[in-house]
Amino acid sequence: MPSEDPLLVVTAHPGDFVWRAGGAIALATQRGRRAVIACLSFGERGESASLWRKGLSLDEVKAIRREEGEKAANALGAEVVFFDAGDYPLTETPELMRALIDLYRRLQPSVVLTHAAQDPYNIDHPAAREIALKARILAQAPGVPGEGEVIGAPPVFCFEPHQPEMCGFHPDVLLDITPVWERKLAAMHSLGAQGHLVEYYTDLGRRRGVQAKRNSGPNLGLPVDAYAEAYQRIYPQVTTELD
Repeated sequence: MPSEDPLLVVTAHPGDFVWRAGGAIALATQRGRRAVIACLSFGERGESASLWRKGLSLDEVKAIRREEGEKAANALGAEVVFFDAGDYPLTETPELMRALIDLYRRLQPSVVLTHAAQDPYNIDHPAAREIALKARILAQAPGVPGEGEVIGAPPVFCFEPHQPEMCGFHPDVLLDITPVWERKLAAMHSLGAQGHLVEYYTDLGRRRGVQAKRNSGPNLGLPVDAYAEAYQRIYPQVTTELD
């Protein structure tokens, strides 16, 4: 893909872009595309339990999660922008919305990845999705002030939540990430505060790989040990040919 087709990933916390979309990010950067991760919080309150149990302060927890997120993004070849908007709960503010609109317009993304619509286990995830979608809509409007030119209509894909069967998540896209699996794995190992999830998401990658092989047949020539990620489109695909 050409470098002028940037990928934007809007996530609530540092771990989210790694577990759920690390493969997509690594594929984009491997193909020469720019990938920017808009991380709305450090996950300092809701997804850093192991650090709090060590008796660390809020600033110390934030610093560790920032470092982990930067290391993970680097492993994927991506840039990460932290908004430090707070979590548990993540709340939309005019300042956050303005900053995200400006990012959309400066970057002009060709694709956007974000959270699914529902998550009964984490209130920040659907909140991040709503913020991401609202900013996308506002960034399209000439009457809304902001940096740069208005954006077009980049397709939006929701990455898989932790317990999809509880979140109404029905994937309609399976992305083969086999060529970049080792890079995703390295990024996952960067997240020491959530290291217990590496095994879970490794297993999920294998299972989605099996499903990708089953749904593609011999067409893609996926290897026996394929890995994949699952996504759900929000807007219709526009095409001139069905294939």
